[in-house]
Amino acid sequence: MLHPQAKALLDLIEQRGVPATHTLSVTDARTFYRERRGFTQPDPVEVAEVRNLQAEGPHGAIPLRLYKPLGGDMDRGLLPVLVYFHGGGWVIGDLDTHDSLCRQLANASKCAIVSVDYRLGPEHRFPAAVDDSIAATRWIHKEAPKLGLDASRLAVGGDSAGGNLAAVVAIALRDAGDVPIAFQLLIYPATDMRRGAPSHTTNGQGYLLTSDTITYFHDHYIDDATHDLDWRASPLLHPDLTNLPPSIVLTAGYDPLRDEGLMYSQRLSESGNRATHICFERQIHGFITMGRVIDEANAAVELCASQTARYLSR
Repeated sequence: MLHPQAKALLDLIEQRGVPATHTLSVTDARTFYRERRGFTQPDPVEVAEVRNLQAEGPHGAIPLRLYKPLGGDMDRGLLPVLVYFHGGGWVIGDLDTHDSLCRQLANASKCAIVSVDYRLGPEHRFPAAVDDSIAATRWIHKEAPKLGLDASRLAVGGDSAGGNLAAVVAIALRDAGDVPIAFQLLIYPATDMRRGAPSHTTNGQGYLLTSDTITYFHDHYIDDATHDLDWRASPLLHPDLTNLPPSIVLTAGYDPLRDEGLMYSQRLSESGNRATHICFERQIHGFITMGRVIDEANAAVELCASQTARYLSR
């Protein structure tokens, strides 16, 4: 059953006539996503340090934002770090839309968080976001000591499109062998661009993220249908998922992406990896950033933070 708080939010959205993302221009969709966060997201919590940085990548500069936690063990050594990729369908979202979440994760995990402002479609089509995400993670690993970070305790994570990018980065860096990843945090990740899993039908309308909006995001990111079969777009389709870092895959019961998250976690387990799948059965896509109006969002943040801390502990 749908959580009453999630249902109340959906009812309010309908009553107020809030426009669906797929009905907006890209510019308006980005502005709306950024501005509406104040309604559903908790107030930003204080952290020990916030610093804007810039990595270099194959397509140019990549903005980053570093968060260091209150109460972190900074005086005793370098902080473990989670490289975080925001959600938004590879089309919307930025450092500000996920600022509150990154602050929460930093304080709750006692780890540093580096949020990555990767390039978005349609201005920058696939695989630009992938290229930026890999380059940013390599840069953070290289510059870690200068930033007070422990390169040997580096994780990747993200929500939705960001979960997709985190999974892809973990595979790419495993294959390259130059940057060890200790953990991957995949929050309702998109893993299969073919969009054929049953939950795309059962949850495709009425639960905030709709099939129409998924198509809108897909078509602004992917401009060639053959790219749906590229593992850098659909990590579920990679033929070899062995020797990947431990993972937590979090899904939501009323999410169109639910089943592909479950299938990805199952393939990770079958391939011999440590993979834990956790489904918040009563929740909708995007709920983890909605802690102002959905209590289970805050529980999910605490869960993600505790697992990140566990896998990045010495």
